[in-house]
Amino acid sequence: MIIPRGLPRSRWLFFAPLLGLALSQPAQADALLDDAQTLSAQGNAEQAFVLLGEQEPVRAGDPSFDAAMGRAAHAAGHYTRAVMAWERVLAAQPDDLDAQVQLGRALQAVGDRRGMQALSAQARARVVPVDAALSIDQFLESYDRRDANGGSSAKAYVELGAGHDSNANAGSATMLASIPNPAAVAWSLDPSALGRSANFVNAAASLRGRYVLDARWSLVGAVTAAARRYGERARPWDFQHIDGSAGLAWRSERNEFIVSGQGDFYALDGAHLRSFGGVLGEWIYHIDGFRQWDSFAQWLQLNYPTQSARDVQRSVFGTTYSQVFRNGSIGWAGAWGGREEPRGAGQAQWGHRLVGLRAGAQLPLGRQWALYAHAEWEQRHYGAQDPFFAQQRRDRQTDVSLGLSWVPAANWRITPEWTLTRNASTLAVNTYERKLFSVTVRREF
Repeated sequence: MIIPRGLPRSRWLFFAPLLGLALSQPAQADALLDDAQTLSAQGNAEQAFVLLGEQEPVRAGDPSFDAAMGRAAHAAGHYTRAVMAWERVLAAQPDDLDAQVQLGRALQAVGDRRGMQALSAQARARVVPVDAALSIDQFLESYDRRDANGGSSAKAYVELGAGHDSNANAGSATMLASIPNPAAVAWSLDPSALGRSANFVNAAASLRGRYVLDARWSLVGAVTAAARRYGERARPWDFQHIDGSAGLAWRSERNEFIVSGQGDFYALDGAHLRSFGGVLGEWIYHIDGFRQWDSFAQWLQLNYPTQSARDVQRSVFGTTYSQVFRNGSIGWAGAWGGREEPRGAGQAQWGHRLVGLRAGAQLPLGRQWALYAHAEWEQRHYGAQDPFFAQQRRDRQTDVSLGLSWVPAANWRITPEWTLTRNASTLAVNTYERKLFSVTVRREF
């Protein structure tokens, strides 16, 4: 052993063990982080979190340790501890973009939108590769939430699209109809009732918003207008549609309750075909910043001005679970049930009981692209035999959509989408298949 000049041998022998211990601490520290990383890689994030947590009182403030603690805590579902760890990293390294992104994900998990707003725009853009909320809104209608600072907010969009519809009138694929009633004369469908394919263009605009009254109460509202115009072959099925809603929302902790009035107007080829009005009650339970349940109860009166025998009262109850995963993927699934009751006497064939299921997912393919799929199934049992066909109607309808979501620039979205609809019915005239392909360009405000 070489003893430094000027240092007595007795003192050197005293300080040597302390010096060796000091030199060994970085190696021990690195071993701790390596062990935690190995446990996390093996799927034992909770063990890694406990292992690091034992050293947190003495090692907090070390960016390497805090980063490891943040990753382990997030993977184990301890999002508040992850927020604290990543905040310590940024206190020491304010310009660390990866730490900002990781903090953003932890803030998202605990639902802290105000904290998210404090991050850099570059970090916020990387927290979720494709805007999850907008993607979910394509399938799950919901009022705009509070803005990042807890205040009033509004969002709007306009969109234009074009595509091809294989069965614009939802017509039958065959001209022959089975008539089980022996007293009825055999017949075939008029050619105009067969499915008609055509190209189309459409346009839509929407405005949704929330006006905050205080920390718990707010007013909410939405209005959407849409129109589609077909080529000459299917021009009678051009439609115009407008619906709106307005209501009151109350929020406490993770729960939000919304009661709103709804109205809808639908015109076919310029003539009023159908309208409805009613009430919607909604309960949204936020499990955390990634997961929520959305349950609803709806009561409507549907009116057909030129076919009053079809007027019904509709009551439906349902729930949907949705989740944003840590890699930016989104999934949702739900179920509903209810009934439509005819408002006129002796019109039971127009009413039905219904049950339905739906599920969907979106997978990010990069920071601007995402692939999504959505499926719905509904079964309807009608209340009485059809007076002409002498047969009770039962329908099973399936809808499947597959598309791409492309965000080429801020507030722009281009969506090519393919949709298949199949309705299998005990009445042949109500059995049909429909395929629709469209490309839509949306601009948000």
